[in-house]
Amino acid sequence: MRKFLIDTDTASDDAVALIMAHHWPDVEVLALTIVNGNVPVGQGVKNALYTLDVCNASTPVYVGCNKPMLREASYADWFHGKDGMGNMLYPEPKSEPHSAHAIDAIIETIKKYPGEITLVTLGPLTNIAAVLLKAPEIATLVQRCVIMGGAANTVGNVTPAAEYNIWVDPEAAKIVFDSGMTMEMVGWELSRHDAALTAAEVETVRNFGTQRARLAMDCNKTALEVSMKMQGAAGLTLADPVAIAVALDPTIVTRQGKYFVDVEINSELTRGATVVDELGVLQKQPNINVVWEINVPKWKEILYRCLR
Repeated sequence: MRKFLIDTDTASDDAVALIMAHHWPDVEVLALTIVNGNVPVGQGVKNALYTLDVCNASTPVYVGCNKPMLREASYADWFHGKDGMGNMLYPEPKSEPHSAHAIDAIIETIKKYPGEITLVTLGPLTNIAAVLLKAPEIATLVQRCVIMGGAANTVGNVTPAAEYNIWVDPEAAKIVFDSGMTMEMVGWELSRHDAALTAAEVETVRNFGTQRARLAMDCNKTALEVSMKMQGAAGLTLADPVAIAVALDPTIVTRQGKYFVDVEINSELTRGATVVDELGVLQKQPNINVVWEINVPKWKEILYRCLR
């Protein structure tokens, strides 16, 4: 079994990603750590615990950082709904988070399984940056870190230049990107265009009839509306599930490459931009494997497999 540790600001697309990770045959999710991002950290905890209830899973959940390192919190309720779950107002979860702080849980888990952990980040990188500041040796102990974040030389989704997760806490992202960890950047653009679920595909998933399929589509109702009205999307864009799909099955990646990637932290115009030195003009050591393209039919096949 492959060992996953997932750091998440659990809202609607995160919930789908968590379902996928918990229904993949050779993956064991050792822990979920919650970070401030789409919603306040307390709401993220509730959303994660409720999703685990639907999955019949008892994965330990740990509460992490409740604000960005240096910035004010900027929530995405305009996209995910006030509760982060499409304003579905799901019932209170059956369990509680563990008492240890997420930062300590991440350090302890990775040190317990050196070279074995796939770390998947689905939210701002505040927790991970805090881990690296406290225990920088963690960077060498992670087998693989899949980051849902950034936009590889393309349009942003919260500003013209930046993707939300990186924009929320660019200082944290810069610390992580500079850490030397073995990282893959799965930008939000990979969930756009043909990778989005059409209305017919959304209905197909809902008709699977499973509780997890209904949760996955229902909690993304506001995300679907906003994606189509404000972003001109072809359907439901699911950035976090695409990143989880890359983590679960790397063969869906059809084009990738290692480049030097930096994060803009000074300019307000381009705050949080992930600058990919695609042509190597800076002559700096590549630090991140950038995923450029995925096999879209295979991505959807993985999603359907996990929700049936």
